[in-house]
Amino acid sequence: MRIFFIAFFFAFLYLKNVEIIAVAIAFLIAIDYKKALKRSKRVIISIFLFNFGVSVGYIVMGYIKHFNPWDYVLYINLKVFLMTYFVFWFFEKVNVVEFFSFSKDFSYLMTMTLSQIFSYKKTFEDFRLAFKSRVVSLRDKEKDFIANTFKFFFKKAMKDSKERALAMRARGFFESEK
Repeated sequence: MRIFFIAFFFAFLYLKNVEIIAVAIAFLIAIDYKKALKRSKRVIISIFLFNFGVSVGYIVMGYIKHFNPWDYVLYINLKVFLMTYFVFWFFEKVNVVEFFSFSKDFSYLMTMTLSQIFSYKKTFEDFRLAFKSRVVSLRDKEKDFIANTFKFFFKKAMKDSKERALAMRARGFFESEK
């Protein structure tokens, strides 16, 4: 499975033709037809900020430097969509921890990462439900909620990163620093 993933991932990276990228997207969507709409929405949501920033920057640069940016904007957006869709599709089919089981260190890091993701996700969901249940007018307090939640997770991430670094050091992850 690792070879399949790596081969297709790098094959997709190598693609330069917009038509072939579009065909690859159509193929992935066709083999994933039951979940294609839902997965496409997830992909678009996850890549929106990156694609928007790159696209706007390239369009502005195109107008300043007097070149047509639209071909590249289409190319890069389709390519990022293809790569992200493929990764989402593949890792739904394959257990992520098993995928990285060839290396004890990768397996350990993946387990730590996933446990932190699930922990943060549950904490955020608890915050969101508590906010919804206690606030009558959501729009009035939403900015404060977002700011306070961001601040909480930033502090928590900083504290947790120090603890995880100590745990990793105790398990020999940073032996080359000596």
